[in-house]
Amino acid sequence: MAWFYLLIAGMMEVVWAVALKLSDGFTRPLPAAVVVVAGLLSLLFLALAVRHIPLGTAYAVWTGIGAVGVALIGILYFNESRHFWRLFFIGLIVVGVMGLRLSGDGK
Repeated sequence: MAWFYLLIAGMMEVVWAVALKLSDGFTRPLPAAVVVVAGLLSLLFLALAVRHIPLGTAYAVWTGIGAVGVALIGILYFNESRHFWRLFFIGLIVVGVMGLRLSGDGK
């Protein structure tokens, strides 16, 4: 269940980061509210996950999910660069997150 909580935490990390962009510097109330709620949910689920997953592993996976998710949304919806090397290094983050999950460093 801890890994499921960590996945939710990572997805909420993506939500708040995208909402931050959409809030236009906190000038748009609805996206700004989403930033706050999703940010709190992200931290809540991270806190639940670290009860059973080592902190270093959980934090690395949490930030990895957030970084990859936000990068992919940036590419798909905000017309950010699709350059080969950018995609390659995003792929390395994915491999690192998978490696941490498969390494058995958590329960």
